[in-house]
Amino acid sequence: MEMTTTTEKCISSSSSVHGGNNRREEYPKEGADDDVEAGVLGRDGEAAASPAAAATTRQRLVSLDVFRGITVALMILVDDVGGIVPAISHSPWDGVTLADFVFPFFLFIVGVSLAFAYKKVPDKMLATKKAMLRAVKLFIVGLILQGGFFHGIHELTYGVDIRKIRLMGVLQRIAIAYLVVALCEIWLRRVSSGGDIGSGSMLITRYHHQMFVGLVLVVTYLVILYGLHVPDWEYEVTSPDSTVKHFLVKCGVKGDTGPGCNAVGMIDRSVLGIQHLYAHPVYLKTEQCSMDSPRNGPLPPNAPSWCEAPFDPEGLLSSLMAIVTCLIGLQIGHVIVHFKKHNERIKRWSTLSLCLLTLGFSLHLFGLHMNKSLYSLSYTCVDVKGYKRPVFPMEWMGKHALMIFVLVACNIVPVLVQGFYWKEPSNNLLKLIGIGG
Repeated sequence: MEMTTTTEKCISSSSSVHGGNNRREEYPKEGADDDVEAGVLGRDGEAAASPAAAATTRQRLVSLDVFRGITVALMILVDDVGGIVPAISHSPWDGVTLADFVFPFFLFIVGVSLAFAYKKVPDKMLATKKAMLRAVKLFIVGLILQGGFFHGIHELTYGVDIRKIRLMGVLQRIAIAYLVVALCEIWLRRVSSGGDIGSGSMLITRYHHQMFVGLVLVVTYLVILYGLHVPDWEYEVTSPDSTVKHFLVKCGVKGDTGPGCNAVGMIDRSVLGIQHLYAHPVYLKTEQCSMDSPRNGPLPPNAPSWCEAPFDPEGLLSSLMAIVTCLIGLQIGHVIVHFKKHNERIKRWSTLSLCLLTLGFSLHLFGLHMNKSLYSLSYTCVDVKGYKRPVFPMEWMGKHALMIFVLVACNIVPVLVQGFYWKEPSNNLLKLIGIGG
């Protein structure tokens, strides 16, 4: 996905991805936009005489495209089927389901791609400028798509009151993670003194500054999440009949990771403003807030006061851990770049993966629960063989992931189709095929 985003998500590079087991891999010199998305490989021993010739020597990393395509397909599946099968829909709060892995997958893919895009950076200032421009463009696209400008398929309207526009979202978070990790890859690595990296310790030595950034982000997140005092707070909700309801949420605690009194929500309300947060948070499906849990349903008579409060799962504090996920993908990408033998890659991937899985499950068992909405530390810690025909659909989806996200996941296609109706707006093609009401 051009979710360099972002969105969500591990990956293996096969021995015959590029047409032969004995072909060596050489990587591009500069971080072009297409390289960022795909992970681009060059053919060893070929010197390009011109930009056009250089383009012909580059090959996409098919395994990365396929993994991105699988993630896109998974995103569509959980979006369309999750309402029918709650077991694969987003977890109401603590715990994870199939849907909760989609977004981290996208962030992971972004990180892997960046290892290829910035393998060699002759002009750091130019590369920085390109990275910043790309992140800004992606953030603006996310603001338009997820800020409320496009409405649901049951409304033939568009536009949003900028006083209430949602500021954060999937693409916005991916843009932030992409920019931070791209800057790390451009500026925070030791220049090679000759020779390739031949061991894990040499890999750590070269990229230890990036790993230190990840550690700082984790520590910062944990200190704020568990150390920041969350006071009582208030909010108002306007019902469909224009009745204004006022709520008081009593907190006065610190270290709370429940829906109502966590530091993640408090920071977003203070910095972004509660009117700019996501108005339909996933915790509306919890038993405290829904009589039909784990589905959305009527509020119970004794529902907590925070149930109707906006909460953004792509908020500011939790984005720190999203950046860490992207950094993990970057280090996995470094393994692909520096280790040519696939058994060496698999050994290093397996070691890192097992360590992270063990840490994640241990933290969950000891009370630091996996939680997508908070992007908790435990949540953060959780081979395509080269035969292209069977996986071609996934490869194609991976190459066009942003287009699919915009047209399908953001309901652009259904909204456009719904705009053509017979006599009455309700008589449209979507109603004919059983989608629109």
